[in-house]
Amino acid sequence: MKNSKRTIAIVCGGDSSEHDVSLRSAQGLYSFFDKEKYNVYIVDVKGTDWKVNLDNGNTTPVNRSDFSFVEGEETVFFDYAYITIHGRPGENGIMQGYFELINLPYSTCDVLTSALTFDKFVLNRYLKSYGINVPESILLRIGDEYDEREIEEKMGMPCFIKPATDGSSFGVSKVKNADQIAPALRKAFMESPEVMVEGFLDGTEITQGIYKTKEKSVPFPITEVVTSNEFFDYNAKYNGEVDEITPARISSELAEKVTAITSRIYDILHANGIIRIDYIITKDAESNDVIHMLEVNTTPGMTATSFIPQQVRAAGLDIKDVLSDIVENQF
Repeated sequence: MKNSKRTIAIVCGGDSSEHDVSLRSAQGLYSFFDKEKYNVYIVDVKGTDWKVNLDNGNTTPVNRSDFSFVEGEETVFFDYAYITIHGRPGENGIMQGYFELINLPYSTCDVLTSALTFDKFVLNRYLKSYGINVPESILLRIGDEYDEREIEEKMGMPCFIKPATDGSSFGVSKVKNADQIAPALRKAFMESPEVMVEGFLDGTEITQGIYKTKEKSVPFPITEVVTSNEFFDYNAKYNGEVDEITPARISSELAEKVTAITSRIYDILHANGIIRIDYIITKDAESNDVIHMLEVNTTPGMTATSFIPQQVRAAGLDIKDVLSDIVENQF
């Protein structure tokens, strides 16, 4: 019976440049969810325009006072929200705060952890205090005075300039000399009022997803990211200009170390649902592997070709079961 099923909102859209990417993740999630177990709707959020996609192709507005909507003669209330907004307001704690206020279970980290992980500079400083290796970085805010030569001297070249409080697909530049700093900062400030200048690390880029429930910890196989682009930019992520190798071509010993760090970061952050952590592996003077944490993604992409579905398949798991695990862990 329809009423015996939980009703799930896949909450997507948002107010950042990654709005359309989020819609693609929502379509992926919609295809993955077990429809025999759940009634699933896509909820598109943009500013104060919140609407539900109905099965007949129409949309209907969401009542933001209780996150309900009307379908025919029935008022539908959601039991759970799966947040797949990449950027504001679904990745920075604002949407989480809304769901806390109306007492609706949701898929991601809580308000504090979402806000913390959304700010890359603050997150790196926080995790560094726990002994996690992170790249060197400095923070600039709109209006701050800066000297290109001082940045070059402190950070070295090349370096990355990226929005500190937004996703990682837009506004990112790899800077090779001081003359490129000012235009790179302008580009990054278009996406975020805070910008991070991050030291360049030459090594192997990898990424790993994980989720935990009350009963188990499920780290996924590690993916190696290989691109001929300057870095893992938008075209590499979404236009196929990348090789994504799962499992990564690293030793089993190194994979175990990475997985241990992934699990530890999950626990440090008191994370919830699926997160994905990006790393760079470099070599020290004695040719030992050094693991550097780059970024924690608390609402990772969920299209059919995104890292997480790839890793779920490589683990021999069914994405339907994984999503059901995450939902049911809240009840």
